[in-house]
Amino acid sequence: MSADRPRLPPGQNLVTGWPVLHVGDVPAFDPGTWDFRITGAVESPIRLSWAEFRALPKVGVTADFHCVTSWSRYENAWEGVAFRTLAELARPRPEAKFVMAICEGDYEANIPIEALRRDDVLCAYRHDRRELQPVHGGPLRLVVPQLYAWKSAKWLRRLDFMPRDRRGYWEVRGYHNDADPWKEQRYSDEE
Repeated sequence: MSADRPRLPPGQNLVTGWPVLHVGDVPAFDPGTWDFRITGAVESPIRLSWAEFRALPKVGVTADFHCVTSWSRYENAWEGVAFRTLAELARPRPEAKFVMAICEGDYEANIPIEALRRDDVLCAYRHDRRELQPVHGGPLRLVVPQLYAWKSAKWLRRLDFMPRDRRGYWEVRGYHNDADPWKEQRYSDEE
């Protein structure tokens, strides 16, 4: 929380539970065949098995979570791999300015690379001291706390580094490209 803005963004309501919202069915997860990739404008493309991903250095982040459908949940304890760690491994090229989070079920979320370089951004596999439940994005979810939750893409499989922005699943369907909860950037007609 910044001293110059309230903790609860405008238009949001605080909840204690965790509503379940997503597009499509919850995908099956097989740790023996699952993989995670980093592609695009990077010096070292990466492909990791589930075991290799889980062997990477782990971080913990406690952060609030804000959904575009007007609910917010405070104090989410996430565990996983920091985006910065993954970027250090892949070494983005200078032209990489955006990242597309590519997930199961043809879901994509576009995020500027600068937003992902914050200390609180991670690829999470645990939430509130438990394995991340499939309905909430397990086995792996991108967590970008400073943006509306649709940018915190569920069922993450790949990060594609890009020189130019390309709108993701919800952005081509009328959601705001930037998704800042404190500016109420919900819909593209507000851009």
